[in-house]
Amino acid sequence: MNLRGGRRSRLSSEVSTSSLNDIMFMLLLFFLIISTMVNPSVIKLILPRATGEQTVAKKMINVSVDANRNVTIDDMPVTIETLEVSLQEKIKTVVDPSVVLKVDQSLSVQDFVDILDIGAKLKVRMVLAVQNKN
Repeated sequence: MNLRGGRRSRLSSEVSTSSLNDIMFMLLLFFLIISTMVNPSVIKLILPRATGEQTVAKKMINVSVDANRNVTIDDMPVTIETLEVSLQEKIKTVVDPSVVLKVDQSLSVQDFVDILDIGAKLKVRMVLAVQNKN
């Protein structure tokens, strides 16, 4: 008696790889996004220790311009024409000078740019002072 029948049935085993492309694409996207978030310029340093504390105080030079274009350097009145020479004399004695600009809001942008141009000629860092909204 033949119980198996006339044909032999064979089982075939396959691995479906159709979703493998989707998984690889998602992994690639994940690593690309994560790699852009990493800051590559971080360098771990162990800094040397010093016994004493010494800090260099930076002196801020205040340049104020009111609505009538009256200019003062640290409460000393100067004219627009002599601003560059006066500022140059003032920064001679200061190490790493910084200038705080206090410009009236009614002045034109050109007046502000003229003062910034003087700072660029003298290679001085200039910071614009603003008022809080409060």
